[in-house]
Amino acid sequence: MSISASTLSNLFVSFLVAFGMVVGGSIFGGIAVMMTTHRPPFLFMESLAERLKIWAMVAALGGSMDALKAIGDGMWSRKIDTVGKQLIYFIVAFIGCQLGALVMHWLAGGSTQE
Repeated sequence: MSISASTLSNLFVSFLVAFGMVVGGSIFGGIAVMMTTHRPPFLFMESLAERLKIWAMVAALGGSMDALKAIGDGMWSRKIDTVGKQLIYFIVAFIGCQLGALVMHWLAGGSTQE
């Protein structure tokens, strides 16, 4: 099975969109908390990163209903390559979200051994 250049670029975009939404949203949320409540922003940033993960994944997949529909259609028509491709997109977006939340956890001063 070979992966085309356009599929690799789409996977890279999907990863970076998920990662960027979690990290960027958390940073800007932390700035907003610091400007409005004058509280330390790091704990808020860490909890916001956890809450943003699902939305970042949906955005990275371009609206998850299309991806789920492609999986369903591929299953019924026995197009395993379509199903596999969509599952890889899900996994890559999930890794981007998780890595973004981990970066925010590190920035908040959390340890990696929990």
